[in-house]
This record gives sequence, C-alpha cells and structure tokens, in this order.
Amino acid sequence: MAHYAILDENNIVLRVVVGRDETDELPEGVESWEEYYGGKRCSYNTFGNTHSTGGKPFRGNYPAPGFIYDEEWDAFYAPQPYPSWKMNYDKFTWEAPIPMPPIKPEDTFIWRWSEPNKEWIKVNL
Repeated sequence: MAHYAILDENNIVLRVVVGRDETDELPEGVESWEEYYGGKRCSYNTFGNTHSTGGKPFRGNYPAPGFIYDEEWDAFYAPQPYPSWKMNYDKFTWEAPIPMPPIKPEDTFIWRWSEPNKEWIKVNL
C-alpha cells in the first residue's frame, strides 16, 4: 500500500489518498502510479526526513492537507508557522530562532512562541 498526495496548482496538499504500491503492475497506457493518481507519492513512515522504521526517508515528511510540496527539494513540509522561523533543510522542519526550553514532568505550563517578542513564553495549563 502506498500513499499519494494530491496537490493544487500551487503545490499545496489538498488530501492524501491510499493507492497501489509502486511495484504493482500499471494499467495499460499509464507510466507511473503518480500519473494514475495525479499526485506525488509520499511515505507514511517519514517525518523530519527520518524513516520511523529505519528505512530510507522519502520526500522529507508525510504530508497533511495544507503542506507544501517543494519541487526543487522534492520534499513535503508544513507551512511556515511564524515569519522568524527558518527552514531546516536537513529535516524539512521549521525551527524557531531560539530553541524551546526543556519541559520537566512536574511543569504545570507549556511553552508558546511569541512572535512579537521573538521568545518562548510560559502558558499555564
């Protein structure tokens, strides 16, 4: 079983469908399963450009609706969450200008990014 991301004209993921494996026999006149489904194949087991079962990562991340397919990098990634965050092209994930502080089990708050202040702030649970 393979997954295919269906894209709009701007390479934004509309939906992901389950389809035939790339090793399955193709219908006559069809050159690839991507052509058949009209989408880009993606890997359910890839996140942060790492394969969860130790296999070879494929196209950066398993996409969700709203993700972007970057033809130059041949990868999927989420939309940029804040203007100050930069893309890590090794992982195809967005990173804040400063790392999030650690979370301890006894904490009664979560960290939230404050774009105006360019810092992490505590938000009580």
